[in-house]
Amino acid sequence: MNQQRSADDWTAQGLKALAKSGFTALKAEPLAKAMGVSRGSFYWHFADLAAFHAAVLKRWREIAAERIIADVEAAGDEPVKLLLRRSFGARLDLERAVRNWAAFDASAQAAVRAIDRRRLDYIEELLQKQGLGPATAQARAQILYWTFLGFALSGPSITAARLQALLDEILRMVSA
Repeated sequence: MNQQRSADDWTAQGLKALAKSGFTALKAEPLAKAMGVSRGSFYWHFADLAAFHAAVLKRWREIAAERIIADVEAAGDEPVKLLLRRSFGARLDLERAVRNWAAFDASAQAAVRAIDRRRLDYIEELLQKQGLGPATAQARAQILYWTFLGFALSGPSITAARLQALLDEILRMVSA
């Protein structure tokens, strides 16, 4: 067995397992088996399961908010449009899995609340930069975020063409 696994390897495997099988899959033994290492590798990097869970939630926040925001900021052009494409075009298995986990775990619930606040604040900021007043930007940011959550938690996917048509309509509604 190759024991040369980093904490990042473990959190990446944790995110994969979480997205595929839910939060009950976030245990040292099955993850170690999937990675072809012993549980000792897990405990080399994490004091306990709670520390591992915290690392997984931290990585989720980075992926699900901070990286997207950084990409939008780096692009500069049409940030709301880019944010819609990135958010609605992403695979949302992980989003659903973390939100399900939050129904059973206080740490996951706190992470979800924090990311919801971060995302809402960012959307509101973008809308204000487009010229909307604070109250209007806040209301439209909330509506836009609820739309995203409804989409993320919905089951069947839609075609790329249908998604683009919906995103165009959302953009018109938000920008009106």
